[in-house]
Amino acid sequence: MAIILNIETATTNCSVSIAKEGILLGSKEYNSAEYSHAEQLHVFIEDTLKEAALSLAQINAIAVSKGPGSYTGLRIGVSAAKGLCFALDIPLISVATLKSLAQQVKEDEADFIIPVLDARRMEVYSCVFDKALNEVRETKAEIIDEHSFEVFTAKGKIILIGSGAEKCKEFLQHHPNVVFKKDVVPSAKDMALLSYKKFKANEFESVAYFEPFYLKDFILQKKS
Repeated sequence: MAIILNIETATTNCSVSIAKEGILLGSKEYNSAEYSHAEQLHVFIEDTLKEAALSLAQINAIAVSKGPGSYTGLRIGVSAAKGLCFALDIPLISVATLKSLAQQVKEDEADFIIPVLDARRMEVYSCVFDKALNEVRETKAEIIDEHSFEVFTAKGKIILIGSGAEKCKEFLQHHPNVVFKKDVVPSAKDMALLSYKKFKANEFESVAYFEPFYLKDFILQKKS
């Protein structure tokens, strides 16, 4: 039996879920541009445990969204996950943020699923999956233009899902094979099955040395 606490803080959505063998038992999340993770995360964990009628002692592993995404958000989520793993002496699982985001697209909606998260300027973080959620192009940061993803639009219908879809729409909105899902954020609810598969395969991270997948060096930007 595997009861896993899932934590998602890679974007504006502070999200927590608990699942038993990949089946959701409870969840709580709040999406805010103010990034409320530091204030809300541990409260959400307590509330989700209550909803599932469980205690921390009954959790078998902690899963955390590993990025790419917000530097600060990822740090908060990973720090919380590590602290719980140390305290409870249970394994740490990492889940690729873009893969869990891609799970919000149904298999028959497109030939390719491309989760895109907003980065700086005209950049997005993106990865490409086929409709069975097999990764067919690695995660990278890229500048969007009219030629973006043309290898895949030439082969079939694509869905661009996530906060970066707005940037993509500026260049690709007239392409007949492109569909946009802009108002979608990564959620801990979509981590449940992915984290359970990793648990069964004993794919655990080092609690001491695991670091989020930032993808790019962090640059401190001053407020204007």
